[in-house]
Amino acid sequence: MKNKFFFLLLLCSIAVVGFAENKWTHITQRNELRIGWGDQLFESLIWHNPTSIITTMPDSYQQVYKENYSYNQHVWMEYQWRFTHWFSLGAMVDFSHVGWDEVTRNGKGAELNRKEEQFFYNAVIMPTIRFTYFHHENVNFYSGLGIGLDINGGTETNAFGNHTDVGAAINLTVFGISANYQRWFWTVDCGGLYALKNMNTIFLMSSRIVNVGMGVRF
Repeated sequence: MKNKFFFLLLLCSIAVVGFAENKWTHITQRNELRIGWGDQLFESLIWHNPTSIITTMPDSYQQVYKENYSYNQHVWMEYQWRFTHWFSLGAMVDFSHVGWDEVTRNGKGAELNRKEEQFFYNAVIMPTIRFTYFHHENVNFYSGLGIGLDINGGTETNAFGNHTDVGAAINLTVFGISANYQRWFWTVDCGGLYALKNMNTIFLMSSRIVNVGMGVRF
């Protein structure tokens, strides 16, 4: 009887220690670093290839067209410090790029001049906050918010002759899900990135609607 009692006590002790170790390990992994990709649906709707060419103008008429758009999508990196299971603070950087050819045509549609490799870039840096409202060893549900700076520029100039504008940016994560395996995790976020071109003009609206990423906790 005593042997069975001590054996049962040993099993209970091992279970308690194992649970405590897993919980302690999870709590002490307060650092999160992840990288990811976001869509450029907004950019592709705003900047797209022309659908028609003027053919009723004389040969002396000239018009500039932007053609052959290319999008590299959003590439981003985020760091988070987990204060608790449900609350964390961090910072994020995001970069996106749009390229095109600038073509001058006459009234008949004939090409007169072509400037290749025109581009526009957008960079965002901002502090972020995240609320995890469902926490489990294998899956988390969360929402988040970030407010910071938007820096955009390229080969074109603005009204002041500058190639670079600085404005405000907001990134909203309406819903996010994280699948966890030990230290590694994979995420899918739904929300939007909003940016002002120069504090007066809206530049991005609902860009980065869907984001996918992967990261590590340490």
